[in-house]
Amino acid sequence: MHAQVTPSPSPSARQPTRPIRALSRGLEVLAELNRRERAPIHTLSSAVRLPRTTTFRILETLRLAGFVERDPHDDCYRPTVHVRSLADGFDDEAMIAHIGKPYLSALAMEIVWPMDIATPAGTAMLVRETSRSPLALESYGVGDLLPMLTSAAGRAYLAFSKAPVREVVLDSLAASPDERLARDRPEIERILQESRTQGFGVSQRARRVSQEITLALPLRSAERVLGTLAVRFAATAVPLRTAIEQFLPKMREVVSKIETEFVQTTLSAPCSHPQI
Repeated sequence: MHAQVTPSPSPSARQPTRPIRALSRGLEVLAELNRRERAPIHTLSSAVRLPRTTTFRILETLRLAGFVERDPHDDCYRPTVHVRSLADGFDDEAMIAHIGKPYLSALAMEIVWPMDIATPAGTAMLVRETSRSPLALESYGVGDLLPMLTSAAGRAYLAFSKAPVREVVLDSLAASPDERLARDRPEIERILQESRTQGFGVSQRARRVSQEITLALPLRSAERVLGTLAVRFAATAVPLRTAIEQFLPKMREVVSKIETEFVQTTLSAPCSHPQI
């Protein structure tokens, strides 16, 4: 007689995991304290709408874990340097894509055509965020790589990057036997100068149904280009001039919002404060 073995439920059959409320509250308190830099219990308690006793227990737990410290002179709490470890591996490129995600979703509801946020990854552009659209001629997924020289995202990145950054990428591409365009510097300069003059990168690719056109704007912080925001559409459905007139103003508005929020986020990060 064989023992009956009850198979474990598949991941899709499992019941939804109940959130750990105490953890959620703890993260909320830590985020609020991080935003304020330092604060007494009653200020934090009021800000996160928790009882003072609950806020105190959370802060003391965080203190014992090394994430906050209490000033014995005024009993104010402040984050410690260990809070930075929570952001390790979350670089500027990842941050701007993270900030851009909700803006991308909202904009895609207006424009409808597929949109992407991409960031540089060596000699290619990495798709970090993308909107799903029934109008897409070709589906891109998060993690896909776009060619630097022939994609609108790559051209926008190179065109608006500082010369030393651009030269390093182009030199690396020129060393590859498969990158013939990279060795044609006059043609590259013509393409990139055109992108700078227009204010955006553009690429066109033949598809079975229609030619696909992509427009891309740079996402910048100071003099650095951290990524691009792009829209892809069918040339037979949307003429290039129409896309420039209708899509780009909305995209530029979103780019401005993403860049502004990025600056505000990085300025308020713990590492930007000398005392932390």
